[in-house]
Amino acid sequence: MAGSPDRIYADPSVERLFTGATIITFVRTAITLAIAVWAAYDASLTWIVIGLVTYWVGDSIDGEWARWRDCETRMGAVVDMMCDRLSCGALYVGLIWLQPGGWISDEPMTWIGIPIGIYLFEFMVIDMYLSLAFLAWPIRSPNYFHVIDRRIYLWNWSRIGKAANSGAFAVILLVSGWVWLGTLIAVALLVLKCVSLRWLLQLGIPIPSRGSEGVPAA
Repeated sequence: MAGSPDRIYADPSVERLFTGATIITFVRTAITLAIAVWAAYDASLTWIVIGLVTYWVGDSIDGEWARWRDCETRMGAVVDMMCDRLSCGALYVGLIWLQPGGWISDEPMTWIGIPIGIYLFEFMVIDMYLSLAFLAWPIRSPNYFHVIDRRIYLWNWSRIGKAANSGAFAVILLVSGWVWLGTLIAVALLVLKCVSLRWLLQLGIPIPSRGSEGVPAA
């Protein structure tokens, strides 16, 4: 069961780098990067959008595969985070370079670098720190952070929290073509992550004792 202790808590005996889920992660990241490179070469917004869809769909598939095949690992969770940010960075930098227009306003978004820069800082720095914090507890991934702190989990790794922090920003920005709206959303996400970070620091991140397994005692 998805919420059973066996599913929530990490099992050192099953930890490994290569699982069906991580292979999907590596493949979808390679495809996304290839699309991002081609989009830059072709100066094509269409290919950027295809890359974003590939990234989002692939990110969903590897997670669902891990849960369906019961091969969730802490290694896999970290690999997924790193690959997400690599894919995201490549595609969003491409958007800055292209300065496309939106569907509502087709004027080139000359200052698109402002909202994207804020978003990338939020996602690649603060959110990365938040996401890696699960490693301080014996859970398999941030998807189970609700057993540590439900409030932080709901804001960041619930389905709504994930949607708000991934696809919503790009979709609204590209549909509207309004840099000011993208900036407001990016700032709102940054504030949300900063508040979550404050909650995490108040919660306190446990430090393993020197007598823990694998750590030599004094």
